[in-house]
Amino acid sequence: MPGSLLGTAVRRVEDPDLVRGRGTFVDNLPATDALHLAFVRSPYAHARIISVDSTEALAAPGVVTVCSAEDLDLAAYHTFFVLNDACARPPLARGKVRFVGDPVAVVVAESWAAAVDALELVDVDYEPLDAVADPEAALLPGAPLQFEELGTNLAAGAREPDGSDPLDDAEVVVRARIENQRLAVAPIEGNAVLVEPGDREFDLVMHLSTQMPHGAKAQLVELFGLQPDAVRVVAPHVGGAFGGKAGLPVEHVVAVALARRLGRPTRWTETRSEAQLSMHGRGQVQYAELGLRRDGTVTGLRLRVVGDAGAYAGFGGMLAMGPSYSMAQGVYRIPRLGYDVAVALTNTTPMGAFRGAGRPEAAALLERMMDLAAAELDLDPVEIRRRNFLQPADFPYPTLTGQTYDVGDYDRALQEALRIADLDALRAEQAARRERGDVRQLGIGLASYVEITGGGSGEFGGVEMAADGTATIRVGTSAHGQGHATSFAMIVADKLGIDMASVRFVQSDTAAVPRGQGTGGSRSLQLGGSAVAGAADDLVDLGREAAATLLEAAVDDVVLGADGTFQVTGVPSVSVSWSQVAARAADDGGQLATELDFEAKGATFPFGTHVSVVEVDTETGLVTPLRHIAVDDCGRVLNPLLVAGQQHGGTAQGIAQALWESFIYEADGTPLTSTFADYSLPTAVEVPALEVSNTETPTPLNPLGAKGIGESSSIGSTPAVQNAVVDALSHLGVRHVDMPCTPARVWQAMAQAAAGDTDPWREPPEVFADLPVRGDSARPDAAGAEI
Repeated sequence: MPGSLLGTAVRRVEDPDLVRGRGTFVDNLPATDALHLAFVRSPYAHARIISVDSTEALAAPGVVTVCSAEDLDLAAYHTFFVLNDACARPPLARGKVRFVGDPVAVVVAESWAAAVDALELVDVDYEPLDAVADPEAALLPGAPLQFEELGTNLAAGAREPDGSDPLDDAEVVVRARIENQRLAVAPIEGNAVLVEPGDREFDLVMHLSTQMPHGAKAQLVELFGLQPDAVRVVAPHVGGAFGGKAGLPVEHVVAVALARRLGRPTRWTETRSEAQLSMHGRGQVQYAELGLRRDGTVTGLRLRVVGDAGAYAGFGGMLAMGPSYSMAQGVYRIPRLGYDVAVALTNTTPMGAFRGAGRPEAAALLERMMDLAAAELDLDPVEIRRRNFLQPADFPYPTLTGQTYDVGDYDRALQEALRIADLDALRAEQAARRERGDVRQLGIGLASYVEITGGGSGEFGGVEMAADGTATIRVGTSAHGQGHATSFAMIVADKLGIDMASVRFVQSDTAAVPRGQGTGGSRSLQLGGSAVAGAADDLVDLGREAAATLLEAAVDDVVLGADGTFQVTGVPSVSVSWSQVAARAADDGGQLATELDFEAKGATFPFGTHVSVVEVDTETGLVTPLRHIAVDDCGRVLNPLLVAGQQHGGTAQGIAQALWESFIYEADGTPLTSTFADYSLPTAVEVPALEVSNTETPTPLNPLGAKGIGESSSIGSTPAVQNAVVDALSHLGVRHVDMPCTPARVWQAMAQAAAGDTDPWREPPEVFADLPVRGDSARPDAAGAEI
């Protein structure tokens, strides 16, 4: 067997093209005679459309046409998963608009400048309606309705069956209302599409910035009634996605319709302002009650969660019902758990996924509750976690929410994080600052988490060997920055005994890759990598058969040697190369190629512990992160350099949610943070040096032993930082600060504590009592199917 590359820090093969400006992003692609699109967007959060007058715009230089919903007559659809069948979204708003930024009409012109100039000439007459932006307010009686025919703003919901109270056995109960705020996804590249209405081979070719090209093709085929083999979808380089580029956006559907109608290529690239109004994630209000014995042992947990779906029942609202529920138990032994959830329609941007997609929300709430419980019982936050951790001998572990954790060692990750942080020294410094009465107080926060990755689907992989000794990988995942070309090439080079430079990587083109689920949910290496590994193993077997003929030996006697040549066992001096074997296959009229669809035995569950060290200015409320320690366990680490990159990116996003980022609406649905001047993305100056490392607990559920890492650090980092902020102020009586922990919120929390107001609880809305029971229809409309 060849020597292994796996486990070594191999530099990314993707980077030279990117750093030298040789990337092929959608907006860079040439297209002869392409028309440019620009969208007229609603300035109102909620309004009836009285009329759309495009007379002046049609007369403007360079304008080809202007279309509203009535002109294109496109069917309403669901851009990704279906949360509520009754809330399908028209590609252009029909009858009324439901959020600021809702597209009402499209201008088609010979140039982008001409299209943008003509936008102001389209006269839309609106009748403003009352709007509601807050998800809790949307569920109150009398709230303005998004869909009058529904008679409610409840997009979906479920409650536990009537029965025993999970808090019945508790000696102590801690309660809190926790906000997990709405975030803008804010990738470097926004949405982008180029549609070509036909070439010699396909009736329609679509280039788009996406993380799931095969999924986009499937939607396209269904929406337009096309033949699958007549459509090609290609994703070139993609400037980030973070969950925000799953599914087919409405603007892409409009671009396809216009290309087919006009017989010319159409293109649209989202502006930064448009991107800020199109990609949102998170958005939960969580009412949590944790029951414990006085020794700190958890007895039960009751959760009531309000999810914000935004307009048109955005699929992100489903995350409160799915992943947040699935991971509500976290890393702890919790004997009893109740979880009720109500998902609200609001006059805001439709919600989607954002790095972690429901799992960060669950971990953030649970880790805040553990710290609140530790404070209530006067226990060390480390000790209360250790008393309740699931133990290695417990795995595989069936949870109360229907998951089966594969394998874990939660205490090992915790102890490693504490060792790196040097907790005793930090606590000593904290005590000294408190004793001196320093203005800048030190806070130490930790969070232990488990998440779910790679479940519910399989993935395609194929490997082919050419006569020149080069191998080609085809895979159904679709990288947008993760390093797939590197990690998959490492696997194949290892399996075949060839140099990585001899491996070619093909992805994200439905004409070259027959099927695939794309990239999301930290699934790629464990599923796509396993598919490629299996296909490579099968290729070696094919190679042995061809080599046996050339070597005039029995197949069972032929092995792949350490030098990457086929040899007869015990006779290493006689060998044939991959080139010779592939040439023999070609002479026989065949190819040396294999394909494999890998099906996982189940989801995997990465875990870890993060420790955050912050400084809080008690005069201004300013929080400065000083250190961040991340110990994440993603099973077997195949390339530590790639893993560290994912940890750095996820941790930076998690810290940003805890301290700075929040997409804010006024009560009437007016967005207040729709530009980077208002929306506080951090720079490298604000994020501290990140101390990332790993424990390795390989999973038995795939041949690589790998779990996901793309989202783990965004899950562990956020509550660690939030807990650190509260810890810095705990001696002043502060018990909770909602995210983002801005100076204003920190200062307000200190003022409330000084006034004796320290209770983070308030009663949840009454809507939970009227929800359908879990297991019955989870939708408010009786005809709706189960989620």
